[in-house]
Amino acid sequence: MITVLNYGAGNLPNVVRALEYVGAHLHVTDNPDDLQQAEAIVLPGVGATRDTMGSLQRLGLAAALPQVIASGRPFLGICVGMQVLCTTSEEFGDHPCLGIVPGVVQRLPDGQKVPQIGWNQVHIPDHLHTHPLLDAIPNNSNFYFVHSYYCNVRDPSMVAGTTNYGCSFPSMLIHNNIIATQFHPEKSGHTGLQLLHNFVILTKTNNK
Repeated sequence: MITVLNYGAGNLPNVVRALEYVGAHLHVTDNPDDLQQAEAIVLPGVGATRDTMGSLQRLGLAAALPQVIASGRPFLGICVGMQVLCTTSEEFGDHPCLGIVPGVVQRLPDGQKVPQIGWNQVHIPDHLHTHPLLDAIPNNSNFYFVHSYYCNVRDPSMVAGTTNYGCSFPSMLIHNNIIATQFHPEKSGHTGLQLLHNFVILTKTNNK
């Protein structure tokens, strides 16, 4: 059973539909106590890190998430769900995030339309092409983005995909049990569904 966190993110129904379409059995909750029984966690997201952190803190999820992720259970963060993993964010003034991934959430550079809205390529390092999450996903596949900020991650070994939009930024992270995407797999057609399917398979393998 995959636990999807409901903290008020607008894309929650799309994420739930996409995961169910690829065969996931889901439990949707805003109760931090439910995380203790979760086999895997999905944190969807749209909007700003400050608002997201406020909602997670108000619900008690901000305190529970780092503990559950540290336990080794598979975790998928989507868009702002990736950004709040960082140490801090500069969006609407400096503020702390969950502090799970060392790094800072920064605004995309000037010189192109911000926010980035639409399809863009994800470049995957050669050594990760055989990772189970990326099964049947070709390098330089297009995924759908909607964001003005990105994660400036301190540890390059965590970066599983990069995208160019005014700069080269981390668009996917894989580190132990942590998976995160700046793009929206639930809006990325067949390739996005393939990635979600691979995540579901990973959770089942982890719980055997």
